[in-house]
Amino acid sequence: METIAVALFLLLAVVVSGAFARMSPLLLPLPLVQIALGAAIASVADLGVELKPDIFFLLFLPPLLFLDGWRIPKEGLFRDKGTILELALGLVLFTVVGVGYFVNWMIPAMPLAVAFALAAIVSPTDPIAVSAIASRVPIPRRLMHILEGESLLNDASGLVCMRFAIAAALTGTFSPVGAFGTFLWVAIGGIVIGVGVTWIATIAKNWVSQHFGEETGSQILISLLIPFGAYLLAEHLRCSGILAAVAAGITMSYVEQGGQALPVTRVRRSAVWDLVQFTANGIIFVLLGEQLPQLFTGAARAVRETGHHEPIWLVAYVVAINLALAALRFLWVWTSLRFTLFRASLKGQHPYIPSWRLIAATSLAGVRGTITLAGVLTLPLRMNDGSAFPARDLAIFLAAGVIIVSLVAASVTLPYLLEDLELPPEPSLQEEEDLARVAAAELAIQAVERAQHEMGEGRNDADLYTDAGVRIMELYRQRIDSRSKTGKEATLARKIDEIERKLRLVGLRAERTEFYRMARARQVSDETARKLVREVDLLESRFGTK
Repeated sequence: METIAVALFLLLAVVVSGAFARMSPLLLPLPLVQIALGAAIASVADLGVELKPDIFFLLFLPPLLFLDGWRIPKEGLFRDKGTILELALGLVLFTVVGVGYFVNWMIPAMPLAVAFALAAIVSPTDPIAVSAIASRVPIPRRLMHILEGESLLNDASGLVCMRFAIAAALTGTFSPVGAFGTFLWVAIGGIVIGVGVTWIATIAKNWVSQHFGEETGSQILISLLIPFGAYLLAEHLRCSGILAAVAAGITMSYVEQGGQALPVTRVRRSAVWDLVQFTANGIIFVLLGEQLPQLFTGAARAVRETGHHEPIWLVAYVVAINLALAALRFLWVWTSLRFTLFRASLKGQHPYIPSWRLIAATSLAGVRGTITLAGVLTLPLRMNDGSAFPARDLAIFLAAGVIIVSLVAASVTLPYLLEDLELPPEPSLQEEEDLARVAAAELAIQAVERAQHEMGEGRNDADLYTDAGVRIMELYRQRIDSRSKTGKEATLARKIDEIERKLRLVGLRAERTEFYRMARARQVSDETARKLVREVDLLESRFGTK
């Protein structure tokens, strides 16, 4: 009963944090508000939350990594694959080595293997945290795609490196050759298992749906179970459950392009996954804040072991690690850019040369967040001999400090770095959208024309089908005309579309108000009212977005 009460209380805290973030005059990023709320809760109540590493890892990481892979923009991932791989793989290894040795030098009480584990944990970046900042300042679309792709892959590479570092800390031995062979096995095996689980689950559910009908709740539940199934199977076979969850998500994005699920399933499933993402991220950050006082006490004790008796050294350590991370990231991005420009010059190309502000923004946009926190909380509690894991509280506190400082630094500096920044032209999304809408409308006209003939053939009321088909096709022809114009005509057509959109929204909202009034007056049943309101809601969600 007590565990359930704590879980419900944490969910309530997540809800309240969202309200506080919206009410904040400074528009603070939601993760910072959640951390602060968790610390405030800890100051007035002891929830007695004991975070067991294995359970925490299993509960939060698979769905979050799966969803990242599912929703990552694939066109940006493949277009900038070279840059993303350099950041997600090369930069992670560079960070693990550089920051690991730096932390061990700065804090001798932290063993080198634990320092490497900490460096691996703070190497992954978090696009969700960056998105929270992007609500205040528009981040260039291509840069955001690079950050999202980097985050998707460096989550896996950073956490895999962390596992190797923890294994070295527990056993006291480390073989680079053995680690490389093990890495290939866990990486390839994890990817294959993730792809296989998603593919098999999709084939099975599609077969059942085709032969016996589709049940929306079951479809949603299957999507929720896939990441856990892939993760558990990979871990059971001594492969990477992390990579399995990521590969499962990427595979899901491809198999779902077949469009075999019912529209209502896709709408409801998207809403459920949005809720899972919001809840999981919120609980993690609230838990971080709730654990901060306890972590501070343990970290201060570890600092005293280094010969420093003032807790202020904890702040110095956090700032120093953040500066080291930013410096290494800036150095890597700058060197990678120089190398890319050199290769382009050898081919006779003249690519866009970004300014130092864009390089600095790329460096500071590497904000740490959920994955870093979830990873560091999985550090073992005990060594193999039963003794306490060395400097565990200190490592968790430093990782938490890195998250907070990176969020604050990005919130303060990114608006200034990106303000009036000249960027290379990007492909027009409006043109791409227009082409897609025109192609879809042309195909829809052909389908409606065939259907009206088939439905009306041999019937006495065939004229009714013809008239209805003409009205439907006219709507599609209007879309084609409005999307095929250029210059001033296109601007005028889009302005008319915007006016029509606003008027449609006014009409839809009036419909919903009337449906609610009729339901309150018992003029229609609750079931009918819910159905009608849902139809209006779906239409409004279409016309309410651009």
